[in-house]
Formats: sequence, C-alpha cells, structure tokens
Amino acid sequence: MRISRRAAAATAVLVTSALALTACGASGSSGGSDASGEVTGKVEGQVTFQTWNLKANFKDYFEGVIADFEKKYPGAKVKWIDQPAEGYPQKLSADAAGGTLPDVVNVSPDLAYPLAKAGLALDLEKAAGKYRGEYLDGAWKSQVMPGMKGVYAFPWYLNTGPMFYNKELFKQAGLDPEKPPKTYDQLFENAISMAEKSDRKIAMLASTPSIEDFGRYGVRLMNDQGTEFTFNELKGVELLQHFKDLYEAGALDSQALTAQAESAGRKFQQQSVAMNPGSALDLDKFKKEAPSLYKNVGITDNVNNTGKANMYVQGLMVNAQSKVKPAAVAFAHFVTNKDNQMSFAKKVTIFPSTKGSLDDPYFTKEDGTDATRVRVASAKSLKNAVNYTPVLLSDQMKTVLRNAVAKAVQGKQSPKDALDGAVAECNRLLKTN
Repeated sequence: MRISRRAAAATAVLVTSALALTACGASGSSGGSDASGEVTGKVEGQVTFQTWNLKANFKDYFEGVIADFEKKYPGAKVKWIDQPAEGYPQKLSADAAGGTLPDVVNVSPDLAYPLAKAGLALDLEKAAGKYRGEYLDGAWKSQVMPGMKGVYAFPWYLNTGPMFYNKELFKQAGLDPEKPPKTYDQLFENAISMAEKSDRKIAMLASTPSIEDFGRYGVRLMNDQGTEFTFNELKGVELLQHFKDLYEAGALDSQALTAQAESAGRKFQQQSVAMNPGSALDLDKFKKEAPSLYKNVGITDNVNNTGKANMYVQGLMVNAQSKVKPAAVAFAHFVTNKDNQMSFAKKVTIFPSTKGSLDDPYFTKEDGTDATRVRVASAKSLKNAVNYTPVLLSDQMKTVLRNAVAKAVQGKQSPKDALDGAVAECNRLLKTN
C-alpha cells in the first residue's frame, strides 16, 4: 500500500457513528494510575495491536518493531491484527459495541471521535502526558476531540500536499515566477491579473474551496463546544465571494464545479491552469508526458492566511478498557517514537509527527530527484501544520458544502445564502448522527 496524500485525505471521510457505541460506556479495568491519571504499573501481558491495511506491504517493518518492543519488555507480548481498508470504520464500531476492541488501534481523528465520546479511548493527556513534548504541537493537538478535554491518540504518521505552479505562465502574466502567492489576497490578485493578461485563456485554479480552504483562510469552522458548524460567518462568506469573483473573471476554470481532482490535474498538465496540488508521482508523469511543463514546475505551500499548512494525520489510540493498560500505552508510544517513525518514513511516502525528525537531512536535502523535491517542500510545511478538517465533518456534509459552493460560484445563490443553507443542513446532520 502506498500511503499517498490522496489516500491520507480519503481517511478523513470515513466516519463511524457514535450511536452504535453508546451502549458500552467505559468500565473498570486493570492497570493502575496515579493521582494525576497517569497510567502506571508493570509493562506486561499480551497487547492486541490493530493496523489499517498495512500488513501487505510493511509486514517486515512491523514485525521488527514488535520484536524490539518485546525485547525491551520481556514480560509483554504483542498480537498484531491488520484489517482491510474496506469497512474499517464499521469494524471498529462492531468491535466497540461487542467489547472486542483491541488494546491499541490505528485511527484517524474522525474515527477516534466516536470512540472517545463513548469513553472507549484513553485520554493520553492524563495517562501519558509526559510524552507530549516528543511530538509536534499541531500533531498532538490534532488528537483533541471537539467538546472534550484531553488527547485521545498518540500522533503517528503525517502527510500534506504541496502546491505546484507553472512558472512560465506566471512569467507570461507579468508575475514573479519565483514568488508564488502565499496568502489568499495575493492569490486572488494574481489570479485576476493572469486571467486578464491571457484574455481569459489561463485560469489560476481548477478547484472550488473545500473546508480546508475555509480553515486556511482563517474562518472559524465550528464553535468551541463542537456542537455547531460556523463556516457561514462573515469571513466564510467573504472567501466564497472571492471565488465567485474569480469564476466571473475567468480566473477559476469552469471544470472546478465538477470537483474532480483528476480533471484539474489534466488541466494543469495541459498548461491551461497555473496552480494545482500534486505529488512526486505527478512530477514523474510530467517529466515523461509534458516535458515543457516539467521544466517550469515550481513547488510551494498551499496558500493560507494563518501561517500554517494543512496536515493529514493518523494516530494510535489506546483502549480505555484495556486489561493491560501499562503495556498498551508503552507499545503505542514505542511505535510512534522518533526512531520508529523515522524508520517507517524511509519505507513509504509519509512524515514523522515527532519533534526534530523533519530536520533530518532526509527531509531537508534534495538530490535532484522528483521524490526529494516534493519531500523537502512537504516536510518544511509540516513543522507547524494543523489539521483543519473538523473530525465531525462527514462525507455527506462535505457534499452539502461542495454543492452550496458550486451554486454560489455560478450565481445561483448569494454566498451568504448558500453558506447559511449549508451550515443549517450540516448542523441538522450533526444532530441526527
């Protein structure tokens, strides 16, 4: 399995309903804790460890990590279970309802949320807070759940997506090819200029704003309690109005309304769109199929007004009902420690969530290959990145937002009415889940 940016992004739409879990609140279990809630006790017993579609390609890696852990803690054993990607959320829900949830579970934040809400995810801020300083701040905070105090998984591997831009198209539009836009205001100004200079033949973008764009723009996406979406506030309306203006000016490609990433990629390769997210695989494709584009591709961060890029994150959750909590906490920490994360990152296109790891030459030095060009750019942006996508935003809600954005961009609804409607529907769905 190749853990790509796109695959990592896809994990954000897999949401498990908390309703199936409410029947099994947290019950007592062995494994002590001190007055602060920190898990204490001897690291011993059998830990069940569940990953998400990783065994086929990384069997040797995980067996090595497990062997190292068992060597360090002779009284502990690890039973590794790997589940297929298909149906993983449903499997978690069924295990939670049946009381068969493994001791350590691979989750994304949206999958951890219903488990945490049902009292099945251990609060690691209390149970293992001494390890917090080992992880990037944004990665640790990505495991905070809306309306709840605490952190409910150790941050594990990260990913992000750099933005590609066509330096030649920037040059033709009278823009500095070495200074791509960093903020949304710069993006909008450059996009309008490019459309005008090209007589509407070249669009800056081929995608409408997603929830991540609202976050990077500085929009408050949810209230502090995590009970209501708020992306229809003034700043959200402002962002959508800008995209409507871009569309009317020819600075946003019409295919953006279909929301197909593959089509946007083709437009970029055909050099009719100036900016588009991508990966090292895309660069390799350009080199073979579009050499004139390849020699002019620049790599930059996605624009933002916050100074922070977006991160996709996976984590390891500890079952609050585990009968071997000291061993489960120790193993989850061991898998996500600096050395093991660094080793994993050298086997697949992911990035460690541990502090200092991204300063390693592996992530800072280019060797002339496409893989390192993208790796270095991505690693740099991840150092202070955050997870903008709310854990409560389901796939259905994303569709609601996407449809509302399309209506506003086409002028079928005002940006305010479109977002008001989208927020009302998302909040209705939130209450029924």
